[in-house]
Amino acid sequence: MDMRNELLRNLKNRKPGYGLEQAFYSDPDYYRLDMENIFYRDWLFIGHDCEVTKPGNFFTVQVGDYPVVIVRDRQGQIRAFHNSCRHRGSRVCAAERGTSAKLVCPYHQWTYELDGRLLFARQMGDDFDPSQHSLKPVHCESVGGYIFICLAQNPTDFSATRALIEPYLAPHKLTDTKVAYQSTIVEKGNWKLVWENNRECYHCVANHPELCKTFPEAPSVTGVQGAGDDPEIAEHWQRCEAAGLPSTFRMSDDGQYRATRVPLLRDSESYTMTGRRAVGKQLSDIVNEKRIGSLLLFHYPTTWNHILGDHAISFRVLPLGPDETQVTTKWLVHKDAVEGVDYNLEELTHVWTETNDQDRRIVEENAFGIRSPAYEPGPYSTEHEGGVLQFLEWYCRFMEERLTGGDTRLSKVA
Repeated sequence: MDMRNELLRNLKNRKPGYGLEQAFYSDPDYYRLDMENIFYRDWLFIGHDCEVTKPGNFFTVQVGDYPVVIVRDRQGQIRAFHNSCRHRGSRVCAAERGTSAKLVCPYHQWTYELDGRLLFARQMGDDFDPSQHSLKPVHCESVGGYIFICLAQNPTDFSATRALIEPYLAPHKLTDTKVAYQSTIVEKGNWKLVWENNRECYHCVANHPELCKTFPEAPSVTGVQGAGDDPEIAEHWQRCEAAGLPSTFRMSDDGQYRATRVPLLRDSESYTMTGRRAVGKQLSDIVNEKRIGSLLLFHYPTTWNHILGDHAISFRVLPLGPDETQVTTKWLVHKDAVEGVDYNLEELTHVWTETNDQDRRIVEENAFGIRSPAYEPGPYSTEHEGGVLQFLEWYCRFMEERLTGGDTRLSKVA
């Protein structure tokens, strides 16, 4: 039996309400199928508009085997390219981020315009046609200050995603922000374990003392059902929507992405040890309502987010291997906010820096135990782990459709 059929058989035979078999969290072939069918074919959150505000600003990212560079061109458009020179394949941009008038390969100085056109290649002969050797584009979309890319040759339609999440993001004007701080950690666990841990707060009270000062562990907040029946959440939605902030729970038909606004504990306004705002200058000039809680935005497989009145926090999940996952966190504040005047970096980042490290240890211990020959999938709590069950339902249905829906060879990818 080939690996695709084995994975399909395990998907179809999985016990409802239980975790996945060991191979889904550790097998290199299962990991390869995850990458080919999800990460190399779907829309991935990759960064923010505010990271490339001027022409020539760029940042780079590695998605599995694919190095990618994101750049703003001279017309102001954000573009993404495969970061591989059309000459010998060297990475054109090796730095994590920077600014450049042209994209110049350091190997032989092949020079590209910011829109990807090859401008210069020294002594390549009379028959050489530069127009046939532009950088290969990667599909790129920007919505509400979030940049998504898709490596597939023929990506799925992004318009439904835009239609759902853009109204929630628009009032927060994240294009007028800056990254106050960024951290990247590597969690030694499969990417699905990182998501499973994120999708419930069953573990929060025992593991996240800083986060639990402001963030509710109630399943109606963290899960995918029952929010509208919670009187506190219903009142919160009504008050925020009256202030012009879309807030009610909305999820895509396939369960891949969703948005909702949830209250924080008591009178908390931000993720700080006191619950008071961490940033004196509001994130958006047009959001003046107090106690708006957190706008939660999820998009499988790469991002979850918290957008508050004073700052926003984005998380990017990228697998590095079957048992290693990179998690990048960015704290966004108003572009004119000044460190030391409007905010203190330690106060701004403390709660989630601690929470991220606590989650890293949880995921790594989880992965350690799953590698045991004695491991067998256990039952999830239907009361507290509805979000995990929803994530696994999405993953399993998504993989089944991709694996049975036709040819999934890499030649169909970029």
